[in-house]
Amino acid sequence: MVDELQKTNCSICCCTFTSKMLTVTFMILLTIAILLGNLVTLVVFLGSKRFCTPQGYLKASLAVADLAVGVLVVPFSVYVEIFLMLKETSTEWEVDNLFSDYFQPCMVIGTVYAGCTLVSISTIFLLTIERSIAILKPLHREAVITRKRTLSLIGISWFASFFLAASPLIFSEGIVLQYSPCSRMCNFALVAGRLPQNGWKILLLFPAFDFTLLGGTVAINILSFSSIRQYSKQRKLLAKSDRGCRLSPPSFSDIKAAKTIATLTLAFTASFSPIAVFVVGNVLGCQWCDFSFFAFWILTSNSCWNVIIYSVRDQKFRQRALELLTASKLAASTDR
Repeated sequence: MVDELQKTNCSICCCTFTSKMLTVTFMILLTIAILLGNLVTLVVFLGSKRFCTPQGYLKASLAVADLAVGVLVVPFSVYVEIFLMLKETSTEWEVDNLFSDYFQPCMVIGTVYAGCTLVSISTIFLLTIERSIAILKPLHREAVITRKRTLSLIGISWFASFFLAASPLIFSEGIVLQYSPCSRMCNFALVAGRLPQNGWKILLLFPAFDFTLLGGTVAINILSFSSIRQYSKQRKLLAKSDRGCRLSPPSFSDIKAAKTIATLTLAFTASFSPIAVFVVGNVLGCQWCDFSFFAFWILTSNSCWNVIIYSVRDQKFRQRALELLTASKLAASTDR
């Protein structure tokens, strides 16, 4: 989420008209995928009573964060890129001149992108905790995991994530949000004419926060799956001794959900890692124009992967989504 200290030429920035058209087409298709996928997710988790659970609310929160990226962040990049193509503007042209001095959209768009990224990983962390309690303490799950507590944690997650996203602008006068011709997004950058200061290192909060939560998520997942494996072994031993199984096992749906959340964690880790490398590199003074484009858009593409993971891993979600699709087709045919 860092722009280059100085604008430099690169193959991504100085590409042909055909390459620019392909890039804009990719952005438009990605917008459609993010919007459709996360709208389906919200309809399934909020429109069905059986999904109105603490886990369902957390997944709905994750979908809202991804949806915000598809509604605001990617369409803004599409708008700017199409405008620049029509104007045939050089890469040195200040994109900020597109807007008035009183309002710079990047101040909003960049904060939304950073905040929603942080919301995503914090929500995955909360999902992991919720599943671990269901697996490790199945008899205490309903007493510990309540809707009220879940909604409170979701609110805290959103507030803390957006506060952290805005912290570089609040606590460092030398950092602003500008549209980058390299990443084709609104990124943090130094104020023109200023040299890097210690305040620039505040941007390391982003990878530190994300990898701390990701590390905790992985550790909790390992603990949960170790418990499942231990239970399976004990169940086999009790079955052989003909004493029956008096344990309080996690349900099959709990185990299935834990595997789904583990898959979400792996997907987010893979998509966020290039951004973390890019941020650290920029703080150290490296200028990676081409790499910034691929790093940011790999992370953005993750916003449409959740619905795919749910569809593959969660049979109930897949069935409900198909029911909604079938119902919409029947309604359309009836109207005709």
